[in-house]
Amino acid sequence: MMVSSMWSRAARVCGRACAQTSARHGLTTISAAHQAVAPLCASHVRRSSVQALQQAQAQEVTKHSRSRTEPLLYPSSFPEEGQADIETLRPPPKAPKIVLDSGAPAEPMDMSRDKATGPLFSSLKDVVSYETLKALTAKPFNLVHMSLVQAEVLPLLPQLAEPYSEVDDGSPRPPRDLLVKARTGTGKTLAFLVPAVEARLKGIEAFARQAVKDAGLTSDQHMEGRARRAFTREHVGTLILSPTRELATQIANEALRLTHYHKDFEVRLFVGGSSKRLQMRDWMKGRRDIVVATPGRLRDLLHSEPEVARGISKTKMFILDEADTLLDMGFRDDIDAIADYLPKTPARQTFLFSATVSRSIQQIARATLDRNHVFINTVSDSDSPVHAHVPQYHTVLPSASEQIPHLLRLLAHDQLINPGKSKSIVFLPTTKMTQLFATLLRELSKTTLPSLRHSKVYEIHSKRTQEARTMTSDSFRADKSGSSILVTSDVSARGVDYPGVTRVIQVGIPGSTEQYIHRVGRTGRAGAGTQGRGDLVLLPWECGFLTWQLTDMPLKPLTVSELQSQVNELSAKFDADPNTFFKGIAVSTETSPRFDRHGRMVSSGPTMYKAPLSPTIANMGRSVSNLLQNIDEGAVKETFASLLGYYMAKSPELRTQKSVLVQGCKDWTMEACGLSVPPYVSEQFMIQLGYSDGRTKRFGSAFSSAPRRSHTGGSSWMGRGQQRNKGRERDPPQWAMQGHALDENDPVGRPEEYRSQRYGMEGRGSHDQRSRDGRGGFDRRDGGESGFGMRR
Repeated sequence: MMVSSMWSRAARVCGRACAQTSARHGLTTISAAHQAVAPLCASHVRRSSVQALQQAQAQEVTKHSRSRTEPLLYPSSFPEEGQADIETLRPPPKAPKIVLDSGAPAEPMDMSRDKATGPLFSSLKDVVSYETLKALTAKPFNLVHMSLVQAEVLPLLPQLAEPYSEVDDGSPRPPRDLLVKARTGTGKTLAFLVPAVEARLKGIEAFARQAVKDAGLTSDQHMEGRARRAFTREHVGTLILSPTRELATQIANEALRLTHYHKDFEVRLFVGGSSKRLQMRDWMKGRRDIVVATPGRLRDLLHSEPEVARGISKTKMFILDEADTLLDMGFRDDIDAIADYLPKTPARQTFLFSATVSRSIQQIARATLDRNHVFINTVSDSDSPVHAHVPQYHTVLPSASEQIPHLLRLLAHDQLINPGKSKSIVFLPTTKMTQLFATLLRELSKTTLPSLRHSKVYEIHSKRTQEARTMTSDSFRADKSGSSILVTSDVSARGVDYPGVTRVIQVGIPGSTEQYIHRVGRTGRAGAGTQGRGDLVLLPWECGFLTWQLTDMPLKPLTVSELQSQVNELSAKFDADPNTFFKGIAVSTETSPRFDRHGRMVSSGPTMYKAPLSPTIANMGRSVSNLLQNIDEGAVKETFASLLGYYMAKSPELRTQKSVLVQGCKDWTMEACGLSVPPYVSEQFMIQLGYSDGRTKRFGSAFSSAPRRSHTGGSSWMGRGQQRNKGRERDPPQWAMQGHALDENDPVGRPEEYRSQRYGMEGRGSHDQRSRDGRGGFDRRDGGESGFGMRR
């Protein structure tokens, strides 16, 4: 009884301590707080003293620094190893335990490939604040050398961070705006965050001093404090625009890491898919030091929330990250509209970072930058592209029936050549195809891949909620199972960093040559320690993209039989000596997977493959055939419609007639997905998809010599531009006059929801964003990992 009572008292005290720790440090679950005090609970039981436990817990709680993490960003801890010695700067206090977003990478997002030759970060002593330098050279970044873009931008400090002065003394003003040409993965995030933080600190102090001066005083600490608080809650320090939610979240996390030692420094995140009410609550009650946003959500808030417009109108610094991607995704109008709310140059400082400086980038630079700006080019003409060092292969399949088995062999090949550290990303052209293949791989990986049931398949696309996408992205980033697979659309193609990706597989054609490059850039990342590899898997009617759009890519051919031979050879080698295969790799000894309280599988590390592997590989085709017998015909039909909408717009790039593309998609439903007959689509449905828009209707045929006739009579050009025809309505197309009549057997949803000129333009009205029911909607299911594609 005494022992039972002691355990009961210990449990009650532990529960109270967990609750206190969770409330004080922003931990999202009691289990997370329990991990922080669990050792103390164990010591309490060993000492059999409740009072000793309470004292120890109180001491532990006081060690924690306050958490400055946003409520929507989930906390985690940083690694302890590799802390740099900066005692020569100033005797620092004992470093507090850092609690930040779990989405923050374990190492800096951007690492330079020539990081051992760049200038030292310690050279910024007396140039940047001590707290900023400590974050860079100690925890959490542990950086030593600057990358090329950092070495070009950071030496411009402290002058670059000086507040704007309206007093004109006649001397020429130093340039404050920057146009920086730098590729993704070269350290540009820190290159613009460090000046942003330093400019904010200097701006706060300048405003406080001016407030005292305007009051006719020489010094008043209380007035300075009130002025600082008012300034930080009313004025935005830096506004950063990012093209995607994932990249915006990464930038916000990076800013939190950089400002960890700055007291009360806060970062706001405005992205779609998250609660606008919560974002506005935090905006109204907190500081506005750095605001990271996507253009769509920010423009919405500027129109609907006067307080946001009022704060943005006092922005001191404006940063456009991945400016070329912002323009490619159609955000030019949004950028112009947002810029109208901001102060004008030169009072507003502007940084523009882009991987290319095209004509459109030059136009937006003229519109947003001061004429007296600095252009920094860190991309020389002789530099090889970022993706050039990554081995790349392409396979043109003999038929669609080889698509899923070939994909499985590629994944098995990666697990065999990277035992214990395989991490693959599979890109697909449409959201529906992403959902379908994620379900298929989730089932097939259990019986066809070397890791069997220990394989972990993640799924990200725009049909999922922002919270689900963020959690999946964080889980894949932190995955240490050595057999993880991310199935995704283009939401993960650019800017998002996943450390340790060993292979990128692209099934179907990407949206453009640039999109292909950005996808391949997810592997072989600098500082990851892996060379990576890229594979492109095409159907016969898709090979035009390879011929016409990827002529400059270092792609090598790989046939189906060659890959099959390589996988068989590797599996036989493993069967001969499994221990040698995993030599030097810490293998988990768990015999069965563990699951967290949400039912998600939790891995403690890589697991040894089960020998023999050769029979598993040999039965791959049979496993695929068995699974396709249970495939949902409705899901295949919706995927087929999404492929039609995608490839119709790609006909000119493929140099292929639309009739060939339609037949190819029909063959895919039968050969790859196992349908007995192809899905039915009516003529009206095809017309609304763009089948008869005339762009390639007469591909390869001679033009008619007969003159074109006009419904007004005379030549076809007559009547154009005449005032008497102004406002005259054109005759509607034939299908419009028929009342949009569609066949009841057509795919679910309106045809325009499947049609897309550029797939992946999220938030821009693309069909990816729709979620309605019945004929008026695109998806009848939720966007999560719900088994889309399988019969229920």
